[in-house]
Amino acid sequence: MSVDTDILSYPPTTGVRRAHQTPLVAASDASLAGYGCLVDDPHGYAIEIVRWPAQGWRPVDAGSGDQGGVAEGLFEFAWRGQTLYARNHAVADSYLFGWSAWPEEAAADGPPAKRERALIWRANYHPDGGQMIWPVNGESFVVPLALPGDDVTPERFVSFWCDGSCGLYVRPNVWHGAFVPHADTATFLDRQGRVHARVSVDFPKEFSCYLAVPLGPPPGPKAQLP
Repeated sequence: MSVDTDILSYPPTTGVRRAHQTPLVAASDASLAGYGCLVDDPHGYAIEIVRWPAQGWRPVDAGSGDQGGVAEGLFEFAWRGQTLYARNHAVADSYLFGWSAWPEEAAADGPPAKRERALIWRANYHPDGGQMIWPVNGESFVVPLALPGDDVTPERFVSFWCDGSCGLYVRPNVWHGAFVPHADTATFLDRQGRVHARVSVDFPKEFSCYLAVPLGPPPGPKAQLP
């Protein structure tokens, strides 16, 4: 995976020394209720598209405002040193998602280091549509999610451990941080609304902390990594 760090979609916010640890649960349709669901087959899986909202009392015309369609492409992730980078080809964006150590001390390149958690600096939601990811090579991963609402706080996030046997669908308006792979590299099929509107929360700037995502495994019957 090639990522030009000079053209990251968002320069990361750093400079704090506190992390909020999220609870870790195994992803299932029951635990994901309200957030999304597991996806057994990515082929033709429908993405929810949200109609563009009316700006005043006049309604948006029927059959309009939801015609942007869906974007699809590979979403590549790679740990370099102690830093997690990603490239989403569906929307042509590159990211620095987080670190496995405090960012001031984290190696930004070189062989991936052993890691127990990811420190995530940012999360967002898409008001225009849902998003599905599918692990191309069965890669397991963890993702922090929070239910809709702009008054979000770190305490509202739950990290979901996905074993790589299924894909994950995140509903419109649901907050999501980085999809953090357990492996050094991972490739996902990504399908989402083409408009790709993003509403973001910056944890260091707003809450003086990072969101700490444990890399598992969680307690319970799915506690073994594949």
